[in-house]
Amino acid sequence: MSRTEAGSPSDPRGAERFNEERATFVVKGSSQPDLAAGVAAIRDTVKTLKPVPGVYRMLDARGDVLYVGKARALKNRVTNYTQVQNLTNRLQRMVSQTRRMEIVTTNSEAEALLLEAQLIKRYRPAYNVLLRDDKSFPFILLRADHDFPRIMKHRGARRAKGNYYGPFASAGSVNTTINALQKLFLLRSCTDGFFSRRDRPCLLYQIKRCSAPCVGRIDEAGYAELVQQAKDFLGGKSGAVQAQIEAQMEQAAAALDFERAAMLRDRLRAATAIQGSQAINAAGVGDADVFAMASKGGHIGVQAFFVRGGQNWGHRAFFPSHTDGLSEEEVMSSFLAQFYEEVPPAKHILVDRDLPDRALLQEAFCEAAGHRVEISVPQRGDRRRLMEQASRNAVEALDRRLAESGTRAQIGRQLAEFLELPEPPQRIEVYDNSHIQGAKAVGAMIVAGPEGFVKGQYRKFNIRSAQTNDDFGMMREVMQRRFARALEDDPDHTTSGEDGTWPDLVLIDGGKGQMSTVRDTLEEMGIEDVPLIAIAKGPHHGREGREVFHFPDGREKTLPVNSPLLFYLQTLRDEVHRYVIGAHRAKRSRAITASPLDEIPGIGPNRKRALLLHFGTAGKVRAAALEDLKRTPGISAGVAQKIWDFYHPGG
Repeated sequence: MSRTEAGSPSDPRGAERFNEERATFVVKGSSQPDLAAGVAAIRDTVKTLKPVPGVYRMLDARGDVLYVGKARALKNRVTNYTQVQNLTNRLQRMVSQTRRMEIVTTNSEAEALLLEAQLIKRYRPAYNVLLRDDKSFPFILLRADHDFPRIMKHRGARRAKGNYYGPFASAGSVNTTINALQKLFLLRSCTDGFFSRRDRPCLLYQIKRCSAPCVGRIDEAGYAELVQQAKDFLGGKSGAVQAQIEAQMEQAAAALDFERAAMLRDRLRAATAIQGSQAINAAGVGDADVFAMASKGGHIGVQAFFVRGGQNWGHRAFFPSHTDGLSEEEVMSSFLAQFYEEVPPAKHILVDRDLPDRALLQEAFCEAAGHRVEISVPQRGDRRRLMEQASRNAVEALDRRLAESGTRAQIGRQLAEFLELPEPPQRIEVYDNSHIQGAKAVGAMIVAGPEGFVKGQYRKFNIRSAQTNDDFGMMREVMQRRFARALEDDPDHTTSGEDGTWPDLVLIDGGKGQMSTVRDTLEEMGIEDVPLIAIAKGPHHGREGREVFHFPDGREKTLPVNSPLLFYLQTLRDEVHRYVIGAHRAKRSRAITASPLDEIPGIGPNRKRALLLHFGTAGKVRAAALEDLKRTPGISAGVAQKIWDFYHPGG
């Protein structure tokens, strides 16, 4: 759902449901932590508040959101932050950085809970529990806008008309399920354009994964029966579907139609394979999401199982951050609110502990889903056994996470020692560029942090200035554009780290020349405190896998071939290679299909198609007379004049 700047839904009822009141004051003074200044800002806000439901945001001197909270009575809740003696050390630090507040009132506490989750996802405040997961969940979509519906994988907003089944834990689980469903129900997976152009069956029909409705091998009624069976199967009626297929197989065998009987036998085997491949026994559970939590050494992991119609649709582990000083129940409640901000809630949400705000969460989820949602702690039976399995998986996932974190921390310390840094870098930016003899040049930046690659912060740069085969000029332009923006956003270099503006380390793919270019460019911009290192293939790279690391002062270092640190740095270099080459190929592909007509303002795909159908080529459009342009179907007199003026600027 799209949001306005204030965070309220852009629907006709938005003005009735949410009302944002931005504080009109800012406490003057230093951006350094100051408890008295923070309390003063909060007290000034309290004067304007009423005991109504809503959401509040605490902002620092730069305007960054520190914390997002909800309240049944805003005045009472915000007043608590002025009682400094009753606050934990964590909250005192937050108050000391607060310089102003923003308030959103709502009609109910449930609406406040939903809005709080939306704002936390948007602003990622430093003092909120964060569900650090950038991947959207995939669904299976059975479209309903065609006489022969298509089955497909879907991510993102659910705008297309049809039935959505999910969420699935990963794209792999969706692909496996769709592959099995194609064997079982023979539904088409091709696009509508491909479907309309077929005059003979494709390979999927030959390998018995499609019924070939595109060429009439099955009529609309027969295909509709397959679609209904698929809906029943995905909706939890797998036993009835299997019984129906088995009865059809026996009828075909009795009628001596052995070819059809063999086809139905294969479909029955596919149904059995889907159920037999499920590692989690979820029979009798129905539609449910299962969440179990494990904690160790100040770290928390949440294991989620997704069950629909008694079928296991995968599982995923989550590791919320910013959980210090909070109870496990508070972390679980905040986790659920953020998790269901984008994912539709199941009818049953099973958790491994009692939640103090269970009733509020239920109310909010019911409002978001449009159906009854129950949150419960299973005590016996299949649900209890499933929860115990989820709890075991949560502990094992957290143990693996801690082991991986220990390895990453060790590599971080080795990296700091190797590069002579004061501490392990929290934000590493890696740069490279790609082109063919200077054509279609693209620069790229990837970002890595303690938890791995931060793909949401990757950036591409379309090279503008360097038109020849000049790698150094391209790298210079990328550095100028990247760090000019950093100077504009944070000239005092106050924000670094994984989510900050400034990197703790810049890794360049290249040798001495690239290193000198980057060093000189940053010095010209007055930036001298960003650590730099360049990685280049050494003379024995092909035989031994050696890499040479170039420092700004001209020194060179190497690492042992079997060094984990060398492997980590090579992984960073390979990732930026993958990203920049993909961007370059995409740019070349767009150029291949580009037309001179794309340069004309106001000419979109439909008008371009109309012009090409009428004249044949872009060159003939350019040479056409104004009257000929006006006679083109789909081109108005005004548009024809624009085209004429574009090609004849002097009249």
